[in-house]
Amino acid sequence: MWYSGVLKGKNGVGILEDRDLRESVVEVRRVNDRLMFIKLVVGECTLNVVSAYAPQAGLNEEVKRRFWEGLDEIVRNIPPAERLFIGGEFNGHIGSSAGGYSEVHGGFGFRDRNGGGTSLLDFAKAFELVIANSSFSKREEHLVTFQSTVAKTQIDYLLLRRCDRRLCKDCKVIPGETLATHHRLLVMDVGIMIRRKKRSV
Repeated sequence: MWYSGVLKGKNGVGILEDRDLRESVVEVRRVNDRLMFIKLVVGECTLNVVSAYAPQAGLNEEVKRRFWEGLDEIVRNIPPAERLFIGGEFNGHIGSSAGGYSEVHGGFGFRDRNGGGTSLLDFAKAFELVIANSSFSKREEHLVTFQSTVAKTQIDYLLLRRCDRRLCKDCKVIPGETLATHHRLLVMDVGIMIRRKKRSV
């Protein structure tokens, strides 16, 4: 597991990789307590996995601006030929329909869009990404990423490059799997062909 955060339990992001992939990690970059990424080389494929934790709606605009600028910089510095996967708590609602964002929103979200969701959609549009968990028709229990006794919503998202959207076979919440206090596990199935070297006889 790779982690970036501060003591005292405020903010923090992490990436957990399979033990078999540990030797494939070639770079770990901890940007701050809201952003980090790892780069893996698997066969001939280079994968970049970004973990993000966007500021909540009530925080000041300067904190939000720094978060989006940091995420922009990470994505801009990843070569287009490399695979990119972004996962995080974006503290925004993208809404149940694409509504002007059909190139990034698959039309299968939850409830109404808000300002945080629009920021995520604008970011995805600017970098030609798609929001994977809006791309598959699911029952509500497979869309809701945050649930408490008073609210249920979708604030956690997984993104990948639009040109790689065919690699994503499925994306959904696993009901009953609670990660933190009220968050639920969001997973994405990705199929990547890895060429094996030919053995000489």
